[in-house]
Amino acid sequence: MIKITDILSLTLPELREQMANLGEKNFRADQVFGWLHRQRVESFDGMTNISKDLRAKLSENFEFNRMTPVRILESKTDGTVKILYELKDGNHIETVLMRYEHGDSLCVSTQAGCKMGCRFCASTIAGFKRDLQPEEILGQLYETERVTGRKVSSIVLMGIGEPLDNFDNVIKFLTVLSSPEGTDMSLRHVSLSTCGLVDKIYRLMELNLGLTLSISLHSPYDSKRSELMPVNKRFGIDELIKACRAYFEKTGRRISFEYALIEGENDSREDAEALCKLTGGMPSHINIIPVNKIKERNYRSDRASARRFCKLLNSMGANATVRRTLGADIDAACGQLRREYETG
Repeated sequence: MIKITDILSLTLPELREQMANLGEKNFRADQVFGWLHRQRVESFDGMTNISKDLRAKLSENFEFNRMTPVRILESKTDGTVKILYELKDGNHIETVLMRYEHGDSLCVSTQAGCKMGCRFCASTIAGFKRDLQPEEILGQLYETERVTGRKVSSIVLMGIGEPLDNFDNVIKFLTVLSSPEGTDMSLRHVSLSTCGLVDKIYRLMELNLGLTLSISLHSPYDSKRSELMPVNKRFGIDELIKACRAYFEKTGRRISFEYALIEGENDSREDAEALCKLTGGMPSHINIIPVNKIKERNYRSDRASARRFCKLLNSMGANATVRRTLGADIDAACGQLRREYETG
C-alpha cells in the first residue's frame, strides 16, 4: 500500500478502505477514527485499546504529522489569541481564536500565502507557497484547542489564503470536520470567505453543505474593485452577484458581504447607494470592516467612519453592521505575524 501523506486527512470511508487493505475490519477503522478526531491522540501509541501489532502497522503505513506553534500572542483587552504555526516543510500559517458571547470562533488558514493579490491584504505580500492539506487545516483546530484549553464552537475560513482556490482539500476538511463519528461540527457553524471565484461558488452551491458564504466585495463598481482585487478582472461584479443569488436560491443560506472600508476609496454616499442596489432583493448582510493598517499600503479608516457608512446603509434599507475589532493590540489581522516572522 502506498504510504498516506497523513492519516488525519482520511475520511472514515477512506480509512475503512485503507484498513481493509491491511486485513483489518471496519470496526478497527472506526476505533482509529475516534482516537484521531474525538480523543485527539498525539501519536499512534496513544490508541490504548488497539493492539501493538496494529499500532505498528499504522506507523508503517501512515504518517502522523503535527504542526508546531512558534509564536502565541494573546490580547490583554478581549482574549483574542493569535498563533503562528510552523508546518513540517518549514512554511508558516496563522490561526486566530476569537471570543464572542455565543462562544469561541476560530479563523483558520487554507493556504500558505495567497495568489489573489488584494491590495489591502497583508497575506498576499509575502507571496504564495502552497495549498494546505486537509490535516493542516484540521490541525489548526485540534492544536489550538490543545494549546489554549478553549473549546471552539464555530470556524471561519478567512485566514491566510483563498479557500475556494484550494477547493478539494477544503471540502475534504469539511467532510472530516462534520463527520458524526469524529468532531461532528455542524457546517451551519462554519463560514467560508471568498474573494469571488465564481466557478467554485457554483461547485460549492451544488454540494449544499449548509455553511455560510461570505463574499469579499469591497466596492460596488467594477473599475474600483478590479483595482483593489485583481480577481474582479476574471469574474466581474454582475457575474459574482448572479452566482450569489443562485447560491441563496439553491441553499436558502443568507449571503454575507464583507466590505473593508477605505477612506477616499469606497466610502462615499454614491458607493453606499450602489452597494444597496447591488445587494438588494435577496437576504444578505453587509459587514463593514475598518481596513487593517499594513506598512506597505497607505489605506486607512477608523471605526467612526465605519459607523457613519453603516448608518448610511441602514437608512437606505440595507442590513449592515460594523465588525467588532478584536486583537488590535496583537495585530490579529491575517498575514502580519507570518510576514514579520519570516522576514525577521
